[in-house]
Amino acid sequence: MAARLVAAISLLLLAVPFAANGQTAGKVPRIGFLAGSTPHPSPRTNTFVAALRELGYVEGQNVAFEWRATGGRAERVADLAADLVRLKVDVIVAVDNPSVAAAQKATRMIPIVMVLATDPVNMGFVASLARPGSNITGLNQQLAELQGKAIQLLKEAIPSVSRVAILWSPAEPGRQPHARSAEEAARGLGLKTQLVGAASAAELDSVFTAMARERPDAVLVQPSHTNFLNRARIGELATRYLLPTMGWGRETVEAGLLMSYGPNALSMYRRAAYYVDRLLRGAKPADLPVEQPTQFELVINKRTAKTLGLTIPASLLLRADQVID
Repeated sequence: MAARLVAAISLLLLAVPFAANGQTAGKVPRIGFLAGSTPHPSPRTNTFVAALRELGYVEGQNVAFEWRATGGRAERVADLAADLVRLKVDVIVAVDNPSVAAAQKATRMIPIVMVLATDPVNMGFVASLARPGSNITGLNQQLAELQGKAIQLLKEAIPSVSRVAILWSPAEPGRQPHARSAEEAARGLGLKTQLVGAASAAELDSVFTAMARERPDAVLVQPSHTNFLNRARIGELATRYLLPTMGWGRETVEAGLLMSYGPNALSMYRRAAYYVDRLLRGAKPADLPVEQPTQFELVINKRTAKTLGLTIPASLLLRADQVID
């Protein structure tokens, strides 16, 4: 009887994640999730929750979540970050630069896991990718380095491209350096460029009307909360004015943009669960290196191409990870 009791207790202990960060036995850790354009539930957050479940964390049993999203209202992110700190969550998962910046300002104590961050060293989130040196670690999108590849693919799809408009979001922190890197990459490939800023959804119509007068050959849509939340509207306007678009993720093409190239977002959300697990088990964020993406994807929307009167080369379609017919 005693042996069976000991075995049962041992199995129970194995099934429950270790207590960490000074948590008292029996306390259920709380994970704060802060985002601008990824409310829960969504394919991305569902992937994150599923990955945590595989690591032994089951909501309602041994973990709790606090979901916060701005809904595209950038002015709310600071209050939402402060709210998570007041709740004394054990870890904050912050999606993209504005959320990471707000979480960093709100706390220097609670561990923060970046997801889809860009240029975290220059943004001051971490001291270096190898040694973060603060309460922040996680995943870097590496999008600046991928701009040249995205533009090469766009030129391959539309060989006549010579002028590219770069649509970016000036109201969000850290976006200008990324837009400038896109501009430099395009010029390096012999293209003329035009930076076009849209600080809010309300500005998109006038911005596209102005672009239609300038007649760029294509539009490179930069990653941002504003552009992600309004990706369907961007697709509609680009189609109306017959402007081919290159986005940065699968969802942008599913919403109507012509193409996208960038990291696989779902794989990064899955990897974020690994960081949360390590931190809840007592690891220090300062000691966990920031990871670069390992999975990239090219997505093409043939329906949009047909509407624009474009024929995408068969060689490019064969290399695509997804083709929307």
